[in-house]
Amino acid sequence: MTDWTGVRERVMALGAASGGDKAFGAMGQGFALDAPLTGPEVADLETCLGVELPEEYRSSCSRSEPEEPARPMASSRCGVTVPTVGPGSETLLSRSNRAWSALFRGGPDPEATTGILAEQPFREGFDDVADLEAALEVWEERLTDVRYDPRFTSGALCLSDEGCGLTAWLVVTGSQRGHMWRDPRSDGEDLRPTRAADGSQLDFAGWYFEWLAAAEAARGLDRRQQI
Repeated sequence: MTDWTGVRERVMALGAASGGDKAFGAMGQGFALDAPLTGPEVADLETCLGVELPEEYRSSCSRSEPEEPARPMASSRCGVTVPTVGPGSETLLSRSNRAWSALFRGGPDPEATTGILAEQPFREGFDDVADLEAALEVWEERLTDVRYDPRFTSGALCLSDEGCGLTAWLVVTGSQRGHMWRDPRSDGEDLRPTRAADGSQLDFAGWYFEWLAAAEAARGLDRRQQI
């Protein structure tokens, strides 16, 4: 399990340092951290979602002190702001995807996407531009329905909104459980695993620390001075 000791201090140092606009996501969330959740609160969140959170993510959200008294917590925890700062303007659990406990299917259906792309209308197939525009509108709606089928992100939590429709997802079910997936569908690309520079797939801790190191580098901070 990842040791999160000193991470809160590193994030707070980012917030206090100059040159905040150089670190991605800074203007959106300001490096603000909520209080960690107690063990009972994390358990209540898992009950609400209907899944057991991956250990790396679970440990990042919870208190490390076993003596910390639990606070009463409402059962409507879904949609709560989680106590982390990540590479995006927000760190909210997705309110739009309620199928958190469904089996993650590994992203889009390439055959379905390829089939729709092959049907794209082009100018040479139409005598009237208005007819082409109407056909394109229908085709784009069908493409959106296929590309944004909610089943593609079932079994995952949306942790980061990077702006312009780009998001990052933590898989919580299936063989990809614990790994991060990038969602660049707004750029016309398909969901895909998030990878490090060496090509290895990133889990939540790797994704988080990669962002944190980049943010510190952008502000000229030496992480050894923050812990």
